[in-house]
Amino acid sequence: MQKIKSLMTRQGLKSPPESLSDLGAIESLRVPGKEEFRELREQPSDPQAEQELINSIEQVYFSTDSFDIVRYELEKLPPVLNLQELEEYRDKLKQQQAAELERVTSLQTGLQLAAVICTNGRRHLNIAKEGFTQASLGLLANQRKRQLLIGLLKSLRTIKTLQRTDVRLSEMLEEEDYPGAIQLCLECQKAASTFKHYSCISELNSKLQDTLEQIEEQLDVALSKICKNFDINHYTKVQQAYRLLGKTQTAMDQLHMHFTQAIHNTVFQVVLGYVELCAGNTDTKFQKLQYKDLCTDVQLKVKTYLLGTDLSIFKYDDFIFVLDIISRLMQVGEEFCGSKSEVLQDSIRKQSVNYFKNYHRTRLDELRMFLENETWELCPVKSNFSILQLHEFKFMEQSRSPSVSPSKQPSSTSSKTVTLFEQYCSGGNPFEIQANHKDEETEDVLASNGYESDEQEKSAYQEYDSDSDVPEELKRDYVDEQTGDAPVKSVSRETLKSRKKSDYSLNKVNAPILTNTTLNVIRLVGKYMQMMNILKPIAFDVIHFMSQLFDYYLYAIYTFFGRNDSLESTGLGLSSSRLRTTLNRIQESLIDMEVSADPTATLTAAEERKEKVPSPHLSHLVVLTSGDTLYGLAERVVATESLVFLAEQFEFLQPHLDAVMPAVKKPFLQQFYSQTVSTASELRKPIYWIVAGKAIDYEQMLLLMANVKWDVKEIMSQHNIYVDALLKEFEQFNMRLNEVSKKVRIPLPVSNILWEHCIRLANRTIVEGYANVKKCSNEGRALMQLDFQQFLMKLEKLTDIRPIPDKEFVETYIKAYYLTENDMERWIKEHREYSTKQLINLVNVCLGSHINKKARQKLLSAVDDIDRPKR
Repeated sequence: MQKIKSLMTRQGLKSPPESLSDLGAIESLRVPGKEEFRELREQPSDPQAEQELINSIEQVYFSTDSFDIVRYELEKLPPVLNLQELEEYRDKLKQQQAAELERVTSLQTGLQLAAVICTNGRRHLNIAKEGFTQASLGLLANQRKRQLLIGLLKSLRTIKTLQRTDVRLSEMLEEEDYPGAIQLCLECQKAASTFKHYSCISELNSKLQDTLEQIEEQLDVALSKICKNFDINHYTKVQQAYRLLGKTQTAMDQLHMHFTQAIHNTVFQVVLGYVELCAGNTDTKFQKLQYKDLCTDVQLKVKTYLLGTDLSIFKYDDFIFVLDIISRLMQVGEEFCGSKSEVLQDSIRKQSVNYFKNYHRTRLDELRMFLENETWELCPVKSNFSILQLHEFKFMEQSRSPSVSPSKQPSSTSSKTVTLFEQYCSGGNPFEIQANHKDEETEDVLASNGYESDEQEKSAYQEYDSDSDVPEELKRDYVDEQTGDAPVKSVSRETLKSRKKSDYSLNKVNAPILTNTTLNVIRLVGKYMQMMNILKPIAFDVIHFMSQLFDYYLYAIYTFFGRNDSLESTGLGLSSSRLRTTLNRIQESLIDMEVSADPTATLTAAEERKEKVPSPHLSHLVVLTSGDTLYGLAERVVATESLVFLAEQFEFLQPHLDAVMPAVKKPFLQQFYSQTVSTASELRKPIYWIVAGKAIDYEQMLLLMANVKWDVKEIMSQHNIYVDALLKEFEQFNMRLNEVSKKVRIPLPVSNILWEHCIRLANRTIVEGYANVKKCSNEGRALMQLDFQQFLMKLEKLTDIRPIPDKEFVETYIKAYYLTENDMERWIKEHREYSTKQLINLVNVCLGSHINKKARQKLLSAVDDIDRPKR
């Protein structure tokens, strides 16, 4: 009963069972016995169901050995027991316990079987070790040692053979069988690499390497013998040997070296013999000299002679001849032994620069004399004239079409250079005096009185309105300038008339415009280039002197014909900033502005004055004040266009100058062309402006405009007489221009500039006349427009210039009268090209019509704001 109570207490029962059913429930909780487990094991089982049953066991049962299973299960019982549920749960626990027990039993059986197998295996291994393994492995070890000893014997025999190859190699080298010896060495090295683990092999490799080096030395000796005694079989063996060594490039390099050495030794002995022969003694000091030093006895002798001679007294042709001989000597030295002849170059450069300074100074003085005596008349040359036809430029040896102007001719392509040794290999001497055929040659550059034929000369003085003032060749559709041939068909009369409007040069062949002075300068440039071509180290000095010739010519033209202090006051920018900078540079660096030498001047200042030239003066024979000749227009055209032609020749020569100019000095050449040569054509504007300013009587036109009444009350249909007077002035200008063109060809750019200047001055005079008006009505402004339109209509028949210069300048000023107050204020600020007087007059004239006094004051303030920065 006590057990029952204890069990009840563990199950949570507070009172003893009241019925048999309760007692049966308690009884069912006992642990199943062995028989029951056996029954469960003997029942057929499903492996999968059995595994699921095992997996369903709670993990708590596997936790620790001290786990109380019974207590755990009793604690899980509900307060009210159900016998059926308890029996089902008991059966489940039985099944789980049986399945787990079977698995443990199976594992125990497997472990026992494994222990038996291991025991049997150890026993059998001990039997095999004692009865078989030790004896068999001993036999195998002995067999392996036998094989190793056999291999060692073979290696020793091979090594013995390798050590005896040096005897065979010596025999092959004595037989000059270089390829065989190298092949044997390479095979021995390959075989020795197999036995490199033996200490004796390292010594053998060293011997083989020494043998190969000896073979290379003998090969080099054999290669050197080929230079003087060539044997094809011997050379073939040597090349095969180098090929086996993989040093074919080395063979070529060595061969070149041996040939160079052989040539050097041979030439040295020859030169030494001549030097000792010239010395006239048995001094052996020459044998100790280097070949380069030996070749300079000649240079030193020439240098001594050169520096001991005063070349400044030589004539130009004689000096060029000496220079040419020395240049050939230096060329021989360079081609023969690679010598740059520095000693000789320094001496000849010093002499050349000294000579050239004196020569150039003399030429500048001659140029000043030519310019001061020049009457600026046309020098008659043919239409196909080219500077290459002059003697001074024959050295350039260029073949160009004479019908192409030099400025458009392409730069020449240099032909293949022939060395002096190639030129005189069959005979002759480069230092022999060459026959001078200069006097026998003739220059066919001059034309008869500037015309190509007498018929053209006669046709040049015909009336302007007739077709006779056009040369016959210009009436043709095509003219070959070289042959003069042309088709029979001629151009129409209308075409000729349209042409002669735009170019006053149609009555003459388009030959270059130049003077005798220009031609002399071009010849002088050719001489300078001859010297530069012979002695290129002085190229910079020569080009510098050439630039001074051009600078002085340009400055003289500007001084004679273009200097006018009133030009810049026009505000038209006639002289560009580049032109002004160029002229200032020339004046500071080249022109001597002092009348006489200052005795107090320093030595440096005196030396600087020696480098300068006095400013030239225009010949008194040149008259620039006559209106009949358009104020010396012919002379101005000849002078200005000759300068432009000279600039074109310098442009043509630029590639040649650039080719010889040192790289560090090329910026000077580029600056000379960009800042000086290119400004020659810019002189046209200031020079021809002076003519345009005097050719038309602009003051008379202002007087006529002042007499016009502009405050009319009705619109006029007739223009004012000042327009007719102005047009008459232009017609007279056109006639005088045609008269001048009979004397000298006026190129189209020149005629265009003259017409442009005259029209621009006329239009600005018209605006100035309108700015002098005190009173003007709307009808008066309409009359201004009528006058200007009449002027434009008649003017367009006299000239082909389009658009008319400064046309908008006049029209804009007239139309500004109709602007309102605000628009006029903005217009004043935007149009700064008008003078303060013109703007003030415009405001004053508008007062009373559509602008009051307050607006007038405001507009005048705007004008004053614009004028203030100019003060």
